[in-house]
Amino acid sequence: MLELFNNFLELFIESAPWLLLGFAVAGVIKAWVPEDLLASQLGKPGLGSAVKAALIGAPLPLCSCGVIPAAMGLRRSGASKGATTAFLISTPETGVDSVSVSYALLGPFMALIRPIAAVSSAIAAGILVGRDQESGASAAVEEATCCSKSANAPAQSAPWRQRLFAAWRFTFVDLLRDISKWLLIGLGCAALIKTFVPQEFLLQWGDGLLAFIVMAAIGVPMYICATASTPIAAGLLFSGVSPGAVLVFMLVGPATNIATVALVKRELGRRALYAYLGSVVGVGFAFGYLTNALAANLGLAFVAQPELAMAMTHSWLGYSAAALLALLMLRSMLSSWSRPATAV
Repeated sequence: MLELFNNFLELFIESAPWLLLGFAVAGVIKAWVPEDLLASQLGKPGLGSAVKAALIGAPLPLCSCGVIPAAMGLRRSGASKGATTAFLISTPETGVDSVSVSYALLGPFMALIRPIAAVSSAIAAGILVGRDQESGASAAVEEATCCSKSANAPAQSAPWRQRLFAAWRFTFVDLLRDISKWLLIGLGCAALIKTFVPQEFLLQWGDGLLAFIVMAAIGVPMYICATASTPIAAGLLFSGVSPGAVLVFMLVGPATNIATVALVKRELGRRALYAYLGSVVGVGFAFGYLTNALAANLGLAFVAQPELAMAMTHSWLGYSAAALLALLMLRSMLSSWSRPATAV
């Protein structure tokens, strides 16, 4: 048990500075990217709106749960089916917070290839869905209540200091509250894998199609955000799973869950759902093969790459960041637990 606790603590300390940095940048983005601008740029069907939606959604701090009301808000504001689909995929698959923690736990190569793969799968899905004829009017959309992050967005007409304060409150309070449980679960799973799962068990799946299928089968039903999936991926990588298979897990897990699948089928149609799942899995497999090929040709040692970030995390800065993050997470969880008691 002591080894398990030490592994969990080490992963938490490694992740903390990059998570805090990611949350801070996410708050800045939230403060200065008007929602009206997003809708106006995504209304026309075709390649252009799909590319814009994928690029706009990639850095935004929304998980697979919170992206649902945001995407449907775009759809109600006139965004095309293709753009809505691209936004639904790129937003939960990557973000400034998940990229920063990917750098800390997985190294610079995985931190770079992950958002590239996410944007590529989003554009592919947007193009496929865009081929389906756009209906004249949007379907009626029920109010999504899973993670109503968009309701907490700062008003764009407010002074910049007020917007920044509101945006950072959104990220460090609301967003942190939404992902804290899953982040701890992710770190716990990574620590369990690192402590108890023998490398030989995971190596039996190899590094080809079978490994990708296993990772996709694990990732599809999981309800997890990009940030929380990263420590699990780190545990898998360090236990011998190929980097390509790990990338498949990080792409498929955050982008697919029961709520999102049901939403796509209801609001965008069955053909859009097939394009959605096919693009996420298909592009994920393609980038999985590419990642394995690059790793072999370039001689990348993925287990050693996170040592680039160790010097900073295993210092007073890392310990201070871990303490601050722990306090913020504790505060957010306590506030969420007290909500039902204060509700009238």
